[in-house]
Amino acid sequence: MTSEPRSTVQDTAPDTAPNVQFTGSTPYEDYVRASVLGDLQEPLSDDPGEMSFLVTTQVMELWFTLLVHEWRTAARALREDDLATAMAALRRSTYELESLNASWKPLAHLTPTQFNGFRSALGEASGFQSATYRRLEFLLGEKSPAMLVPYRGAPAVHAELEKALREPGLYDEVLRHLARRGHAIPRAVLDRDVAERYAPDPAVEEVWQRVYEGDQNAEACRLGEALTEVAELVWRWRNDHLVATRRAMGAKVGTGGSAGVAWLEKRAAKHVFPELWTARSRV
Repeated sequence: MTSEPRSTVQDTAPDTAPNVQFTGSTPYEDYVRASVLGDLQEPLSDDPGEMSFLVTTQVMELWFTLLVHEWRTAARALREDDLATAMAALRRSTYELESLNASWKPLAHLTPTQFNGFRSALGEASGFQSATYRRLEFLLGEKSPAMLVPYRGAPAVHAELEKALREPGLYDEVLRHLARRGHAIPRAVLDRDVAERYAPDPAVEEVWQRVYEGDQNAEACRLGEALTEVAELVWRWRNDHLVATRRAMGAKVGTGGSAGVAWLEKRAAKHVFPELWTARSRV
């Protein structure tokens, strides 16, 4: 009787144990800077719920930063008529928007009493003052020179936002791209003052109507759907913000003296890229 040869797989398998010998900090720390992130939390009250509020808000700021990156990437690619790069950035941003929206979960069920436990620690701080969120809104066409006023005391931030104010937004670059592709975008829309809030135009609505009545696999239709997905998730963000605020503080004046729920209600009623929504009624 002969015996079967013993497998040598185990003998020849490479050593898969992770490297744990480093001369300084770990490569993970060097790349992620986790210790820096972990040192950024400085609650100002003794209420244990403030830590959740603070970390969640900081996480939101990181998502804002990433979304600004994605939409600037998409706008730059559209300016160069590189639709593939633009679509990839828009697609990534929808996943990131879903994660941003999920950030409301830790805060969405705060009762007024729980919020009041640390609200005084916020002082005059308000999410309305976030410079990164303002850049995000500018990219979506929500522009106004008056929005620069809160940053006058921070010259570097003010200069960066003023530059963003005067640059074409994401939708501006979309419409310019469509015009170069032969779509009848009015000259008045293409030459508008991009430092002002985008206003819907009936002729742009007609362009999107024709796009949706045509080939559903055409580039313009796929671009329209990618933008619609972004717009829907932005609306959900605004609505979730409204609901969380209403649950936590009702109709009281917001931190920083804002109108609170009343202001958020107006924001939640608006859609970005408006003609993409109104054109659907005409298809």
